Amino acid sequence: MARVVPAATTPRIQFLQNTAHKFIFEKNCNAYSSACEAILASAEPCVTFLEDRIGMRAREYTQDLASNGCHHFTTADAFEAVEGTPPAVRAQLRRLKKQGLIAEPARSFHVIVPPEYKRLGCLPADQFIDQLMQIWGEPYYVALLSAAERHGAAHQRPQASQVMVTKSRRALECHQVRVEFIARVDLENMPVTRFNTLRGTLRYSTPEVTALELVGYPNHAGGLDNVATVLSELAEEMATDKLIEAARLCSVSWSQRLGYLLELVEQGELAQALAPFVREHARSYTPLRRAASIAGAKRNPSWKLIVNVKVEPDE
Repeated sequence: MARVVPAATTPRIQFLQNTAHKFIFEKNCNAYSSACEAILASAEPCVTFLEDRIGMRAREYTQDLASNGCHHFTTADAFEAVEGTPPAVRAQLRRLKKQGLIAEPARSFHVIVPPEYKRLGCLPADQFIDQLMQIWGEPYYVALLSAAERHGAAHQRPQASQVMVTKSRRALECHQVRVEFIARVDLENMPVTRFNTLRGTLRYSTPEVTALELVGYPNHAGGLDNVATVLSELAEEMATDKLIEAARLCSVSWSQRLGYLLELVEQGELAQALAPFVREHARSYTPLRRAASIAGAKRNPSWKLIVNVKVEPDE
């Protein structure tokens, strides 16, 4: 509902009101705001409709972005495009958020929420991660269970989108959308593949890198039982030559664990391709599960692995 300046009670307020309305017709919003402040200084209530006017501009701005295929913007972008002072523009962005028309998955980074995603309250993560990481200026790729799902090997849909970055970051939560960040300092050396999304493209770890990282970060992958289950499906997308190339970029202990698990899920060809690399580079035995005790555990000489837990993949 439009807000109006109250009826004049003194000649001075009448003059200021006339001046304020003149500025509105001239689209001079800053001057209009100053006129209203003068009315307030005269000890009379002033409830302006300037805020609503800026709100229309903010809505028009987001509608224009969406019509041109862009569903994200920063607060600084809005300051440049929308008339009004920064506090007034922020107020209108808050209003759009309250209406569910936009969301803010990261500080000062906004996404436009189309009707089909109203239930989520946000764009799906795969439709804004690439744009967000460009704004942050950070390398990344979608990894672990999220990458496995993209490669067709999601035994269970991950509860969060998992993104590999160079340094630790807090998870993002935007209504029903969650993004988990995992740190890997050498991620820029990893081979990636790009997939198209509705809003652009997104970087994913290759199937081979995904397999190695699943055994390298089992706590982020539902534990070794789930890792083995995912590997049994992911193996169909893996190539032996690319697996060796990826193994050279990772800790050899990851290859020791991966080779063992590939044998366990009856992916012998991939395991055999990895075996010579492990024989050449593994200098010592490593535990299958780092956090578990190795007392009394059996040793697998083929992979120089201390089998200190029993892995039971789902059928």
